[in-house]
Amino acid sequence: MSKDDSSEELLELLGEERVRQILAATSREPLSAKDLSDECDVAPSTIYRRVEEMIAHDLLVEQTQVESDGSHHSVYEANIDHLDVDIDDGTIDVSVHVREDAAQRFSRIWNDIRET
Repeated sequence: MSKDDSSEELLELLGEERVRQILAATSREPLSAKDLSDECDVAPSTIYRRVEEMIAHDLLVEQTQVESDGSHHSVYEANIDHLDVDIDDGTIDVSVHVREDAAQRFSRIWNDIRET
């Protein structure tokens, strides 16, 4: 995929109201799909589709939250520090600047190792 295609996909994704709602909600605190479904007033299946796309574009990170009873579930957190949109010489380029703390870095590296 070319950089132009990637930028176009990202702009389309950010143009969706649900994506913006998810980003706003998860910028305050990590939320589960159920919490996001309640907050955005949409079906969980819609949340899962959007979350999957957002993770693929580094807009969100998924973490496992362990409860005191030992149960666990995924929560999602906004991963954007900021976006840059550059328009130059007939092209539009979107750059996502992500936040990444030590735990997220470890999770990303671990996931990369497991996938190889």
